Amino acid sequence: MNKKNAIELIESLKKAYPDATCSLDFENPFQLVIAVMLSAQCTDERVNKTTPELFNRCKTIQDFVDIDIHELEEIIHPCGFYKNKAKNIKLCAKQVLENFGGIVPHTMDELTSLAGVGRKSANVIMLEVFGTPEGIAVDTHAKRISNLIGLSKEKEPEKIEQDLLKIFPKEYLKDINHLFVWHGRNTCVARKPKCDTCSINEFCKNFKKNNV
Repeated sequence: MNKKNAIELIESLKKAYPDATCSLDFENPFQLVIAVMLSAQCTDERVNKTTPELFNRCKTIQDFVDIDIHELEEIIHPCGFYKNKAKNIKLCAKQVLENFGGIVPHTMDELTSLAGVGRKSANVIMLEVFGTPEGIAVDTHAKRISNLIGLSKEKEPEKIEQDLLKIFPKEYLKDINHLFVWHGRNTCVARKPKCDTCSINEFCKNFKKNNV
């Protein structure tokens, strides 16, 4: 896909989903770090039902260090993989306090040095907290849509991200993940995509293949 068509694709999605924003609830940078961590293999809806109790219990980064890990596991249990997530949350909080003076870092290298924070999570944090997107968070929706449309043939999120970065101008980086997530939830759903009413089916390789 050339850049002209890529821009038209994104503009079409912006018209279809004018309210597309981050779906995770948070009030400060470290809360988003935690919410993003919990969202791995879990829906944002479930995370948002879990974090109010967690954030009420842990009001400061130090609270996350101090909380008993079994209590933490019990609170975040509904989000799945709770033992590993609890371990990462406590270590991440310790790292932010000891390595960054209690301030969530704002570069890709620094963010990915934190326990439980990979490139996808770091992309979300850089966009939502600092407004300085360097890349594109490739989640399950972005992966599926990128493959179906023909934006990338890759399966690994980081390779898909690199393909997308070659196609989309930098000024659109702030929009792409939000739009793909909303499109993936509402139209290009995994089990039964609504191809006939899709606002970007004219750009979609999969739709064209099935409607020759």
